[in-house]
Amino acid sequence: MNTFAVALAILAGLAGAAQVAVMSQLGDRVGVLGALAFATALTAVAAGVLLLVAKQSLDGYADAARQPVWLWSAALMSLLIVLTITYSGSRIGTAATVGILIAGQLAMGALIDRFGLFGSEQIPLHWPRALGIALLAAGAVLSLKR
Repeated sequence: MNTFAVALAILAGLAGAAQVAVMSQLGDRVGVLGALAFATALTAVAAGVLLLVAKQSLDGYADAARQPVWLWSAALMSLLIVLTITYSGSRIGTAATVGILIAGQLAMGALIDRFGLFGSEQIPLHWPRALGIALLAAGAVLSLKR
């Protein structure tokens, strides 16, 4: 097991929940699209600085641009995620937004694994995994109750 990868995933999970609350507040103050644009621009600058520091070059941009266009769709998916949390967090709550987002991610992740989509290794969908997804989806629905 890659301990660093697990620790990073835990940290990202914690940050993701906080991001919902913070982005929804920013969206309430400056508008959803203004918050989205600002956060995306700041992310681009920070990622560029990180790339420059780590690789001593910005060649990663050119390398990514030379990849098949369908791989660029990940950027649009990130945009959709940030737009969604910015809009939904203050309307349905942080817990409900995170719960629904994670339930959707887990369901899609299971489909990607099951069918080996996007070049992933095929991993069967056994009943414990399906039950986990169903329970998480039920929890997401219940988190909508106030």
